[in-house]
Parts: sequence; structure tokens; C-alpha cells
Amino acid sequence: MAIHRNLMLARLVAAAGASLVLLGAQASTEPVRKAKSAPVQPAPVVAPLPLGDEELLLSTRVSIGNIPCELGQSVNLRADADAPGYFHLQIKDQRFHLRPVMSATGALRLEDQTRGAVWIQLANKSMLMDQKQGRRLADECMSPLQAAYAEHLKHNPAPNLLDVAQKSR
Repeated sequence: MAIHRNLMLARLVAAAGASLVLLGAQASTEPVRKAKSAPVQPAPVVAPLPLGDEELLLSTRVSIGNIPCELGQSVNLRADADAPGYFHLQIKDQRFHLRPVMSATGALRLEDQTRGAVWIQLANKSMLMDQKQGRRLADECMSPLQAAYAEHLKHNPAPNLLDVAQKSR
């Protein structure tokens, strides 16, 4: 049994050695050829999930267009013509496909669950968050309507919630 095992081991070592010698000889006599790279294929398109009535209603309130943000950034937000209620958002070279999501706070919230992006739109500003990295990608983004409301708030601040609660007692 031991002789048989040793014979098999010797054959493996000899075969491996021969392969190494062949590889070494080939490497020394032939230039290394790079494999032709396959053309880059676009990511497969995933059909968006259909939206409910509430989500479709939310999507009608979203400010779209080229929206300037702080630090000279801008966000381009446009409706997806092929998927009602969905939006395409681009900031620099990043692109997101967003869907409206119900929010308990009343803020408009659009999410790209695949890439972890969240667009939050308030009455006076919007922001783009990266949930996966836990950071803001853009802040203080204002459509013309939001900028007008932000200006209005400067001269007519909203009442403090604590003051409102005390007056109602």
C-alpha cells in the first residue's frame, strides 16, 4: 500500500514539475499576451416595483429640475418617463433611481434601496444622504419654490411648537 501511495505521489510530483518546466520555458520564449477584455456590459435593468396610490400621490409633490446645493454642487432630479412615480437623480458622476417612501414626519422621502441613497425634501430645502456610508452627499439644495419659502421663513418664522402647545391649554 505504501509503495502504491509513493508511486502515485512520485507521478504527481513529476507531472507538476513537468508542468512548471513547460510554463517556465513558455514564459521565457514567448511574450506575455494580454487577454482581450470583453466589452463592458451595462448592469441588468431591474423592473421597478409598482407604486401604491399613496406613493403615487407623494411623487406629485416632488420638486424636479436642476437644483443648486451648498458648496457649488447641484442635483439633477427628473421624473422617470418609463416608471410613473419614480425619479432619476444625478449628482456629479453618481446616478440613483428613486422611489417615494411614506414618512412619519411628513417630509418627502425618495429612496434608492439598492444603492442606499435617500433624497429628503422639506418645504425649505432638500438633502441627499448615503445610508450605506452614513454621510450626506449634498445639503441645502433648494428649488426656486423652496428658496422662496426659506426666504419667507426668515421674515416670518414658524411658531415654536412649545409655545403653540402652551397657548392651546
